[in-house]
Amino acid sequence: MNQPGLERPSLFSQITLAFVSLVLLTAIIAGLPALWLIREQQQRQAWSQVKQGSQAVRALYTARQNEVVGLATLMTERPTLQALLPQARPASLASYLDNLRTGTNVDAMLICDSRGVLLAQVGADLPATVCEAGKKAGYYVVPGSPTPHVWLLAAQPVASAGVPQGLAIVGERMDREFAVEISDQTGLQHTLFLLDAQIASSLQDEATDAKPLREIAPGGDMERVTFTANAKPYYAEQIALTDLLPRFDTMPSDLAIPQVEVALAVTDLIRTQQRLAGALIISVLGAIVVGLVLGAFLARRINRPLARLADAAAALSHGTLDTSLASEARVREVALVARALENAGRDLQRTLADLQREKGWTDHLLAAIVEGIMTLDRQGRIVFFSAGAERITGWRREAVIGQPCDHIFKAVETEEPFSRILPTPGHRQKITLLIAPDRMVTLDMTSATLLPSAADQARLALVFRDVSQEESVHRLIGHFLANITHEFRTPLSAAAASVELLRDQAPDLSLSELQELLTSLHLGIVGLQNLVDNLLEGASIEVGRFRVYPRPCDPARIITEVVQTMQPLLDKRGQRIITEMPPLPQVHADMRRSQQALINLLSNASKYGLDGAEISVSATVAESHVRVAVSDQGPGVSPELWQDLFRRFRRIDSGNGDAQYGVGLGLSVVKAIVEAQGGAVGVENRADDGEGGPAGAIFWFTLPIAMSGGQDKP
Repeated sequence: MNQPGLERPSLFSQITLAFVSLVLLTAIIAGLPALWLIREQQQRQAWSQVKQGSQAVRALYTARQNEVVGLATLMTERPTLQALLPQARPASLASYLDNLRTGTNVDAMLICDSRGVLLAQVGADLPATVCEAGKKAGYYVVPGSPTPHVWLLAAQPVASAGVPQGLAIVGERMDREFAVEISDQTGLQHTLFLLDAQIASSLQDEATDAKPLREIAPGGDMERVTFTANAKPYYAEQIALTDLLPRFDTMPSDLAIPQVEVALAVTDLIRTQQRLAGALIISVLGAIVVGLVLGAFLARRINRPLARLADAAAALSHGTLDTSLASEARVREVALVARALENAGRDLQRTLADLQREKGWTDHLLAAIVEGIMTLDRQGRIVFFSAGAERITGWRREAVIGQPCDHIFKAVETEEPFSRILPTPGHRQKITLLIAPDRMVTLDMTSATLLPSAADQARLALVFRDVSQEESVHRLIGHFLANITHEFRTPLSAAAASVELLRDQAPDLSLSELQELLTSLHLGIVGLQNLVDNLLEGASIEVGRFRVYPRPCDPARIITEVVQTMQPLLDKRGQRIITEMPPLPQVHADMRRSQQALINLLSNASKYGLDGAEISVSATVAESHVRVAVSDQGPGVSPELWQDLFRRFRRIDSGNGDAQYGVGLGLSVVKAIVEAQGGAVGVENRADDGEGGPAGAIFWFTLPIAMSGGQDKP
């Protein structure tokens, strides 16, 4: 991870950049205003030339107007025209006009009678409506396709002896030749527009590259325009034709007013501006290079002692605390900094040694603590995981550091994430977590905030210990108390009911009813006695005081007496007991405790068997032991439960849907009794006969044969 400040530019680069920036800023401050002033001056000169050209155009248009008017006046003063006009012969008039037009620059000549009827016309065609003119001179727009035509006309009346005979009209077409003549005389390009359509232009026949961008000149009547034509830029002014020539009276009123444009090519102006800008850029670049060289030289002189000091400080930051920081700098401040860093390095070395000793002691302390310790940052990521936490959870520190706690710890009893169910600082809470696919653990957890909650680096410390075994014991004790209460209450309630019935109705009861009540009392007493025996044996086993006193005894007698004791209980449920006993040798066993073990097995067979079912008790000789087996017709026992079935407080489901109670001590007492006598216990399921025969389980135990040997009576 980079240290703070390492991404900042060095002193050398900062000084060099400062010099370059200063030179660049100076060049810009000095050069840009000069370049702007030169550009403005050149543009003013260009627009001044355009202005002068427009004034010259005004004068030329006035001269052309006077020329056309003079020619029209000359026509009307010719005696020949005055003589031919009354005869009204178009052919003679046309021939005369054609001879008269020769040698002039006009494009059309017309003769109209006094009624406004066109008599003769030579040159370009003009509509007969021009004969209705009332003015002497002006411009006239003739509609046409694709573009209309604009004419400069002059009209003069023809009179003979003071009597009006007709009208003489002279016209010059304002076409490209007209525009070229004006351009040659002014030195500027000349274009005539109508409704933004080019009618005639000295710029050959090519249209502009784009529609002109128009800016109204402040304080003037004319319009300034910039455009590009023939790949050349132009400055231009547009003048309404009415400012140069009056309208001819018969011009159609629905046509717009033509515009005359005077344009100056500014290619040289732009090139000059580009040369000035290039010269300025070259000057700035040169100044930058000079500033860079000068700045690098000065920066190196200033930076050299500081670089040595920085190298020494870097070595100090990497743990080389005994580095000498003697500086060759002649600057007093740099020498003081070097001396201060050297003193700080020695102090840091002493402090670091103290911290290492304290850290070692803290690490040993944390490793010795049984409880797990874990710290979380503000985002819920694990930043510390103690050795105790590793032992409790099974997670390695390397696997969880930096991981979100919600990804590592999964709560079992709630869908809330782990970070939402943590105890508040100063409080205790038990949380059951899934820390492996098949392992759950209950943690007793407390928390504390290492820094104030407003601090950016605040962390939450969690201290926890594994209380899974304690919780399991508590649950077992709870189940034990609930079950033993039921086990005592049921026979006591039955016995109390029987005694109450005997006390109140004994004289009125028949012999069979008395026998039934006495049997019920007997069963209750036997059940209580068996329960008390199991509790006493379980307590003896728990405290280590369990003892057996084996001696030679008859196994057949053990079985017979147990069957007689359990017969009333079996008769009550309609169950039948079948015994199978060949001649058996004497065994070395504690007779009373062996009977207790067999009673527990028969009680389970009756409890988990169906009403009316058979229970088989068999005994066989196997090598040095007698094997006693109890077979029932119950649901059987899953093989997965065989290993844990003989542990304390373990009970199995009856499989018939009825709730079964018990303290879970019977089979554990059987195991303790049998193994104390040198025998073994086990369970297996009855073999399936393939014909739908009864299912069930077989519980068995073995008793060692007495060493005195000999076959005793069955």
